[in-house]
Amino acid sequence: MHEMAIAQNLLDIVIQEGSAHGVSRVLSLSLKVGELSTVVPESLIFCFELLSKGTLAEGARLDIEKVPTICRCRECDHEFSVTDLLFSCPKCGSGKVELQSGRELTLESFEGE
Repeated sequence: MHEMAIAQNLLDIVIQEGSAHGVSRVLSLSLKVGELSTVVPESLIFCFELLSKGTLAEGARLDIEKVPTICRCRECDHEFSVTDLLFSCPKCGSGKVELQSGRELTLESFEGE
């Protein structure tokens, strides 16, 4: 369950940045999580709720945006969504593809008061 370590890192960042900017209470966090990141959103939320108790982030909402897996073909430059983990171009059939998105795990912003 790597979500516990991720939740701890998120909490550390939010507490550090929130304290530096005079935030007394964190209301929400906005995250982008790629399909290939293997993060289970429900587990991440559970771990964050558990770890944030007694901190300025207690009760904060995690808004998680799932980022689809997108590739670009190096042969024909076609950009496409990957389904069923098939990493070949649907236009020309080439397997020479470049991952454009899908592995992200990004804290975009957080809101506090």
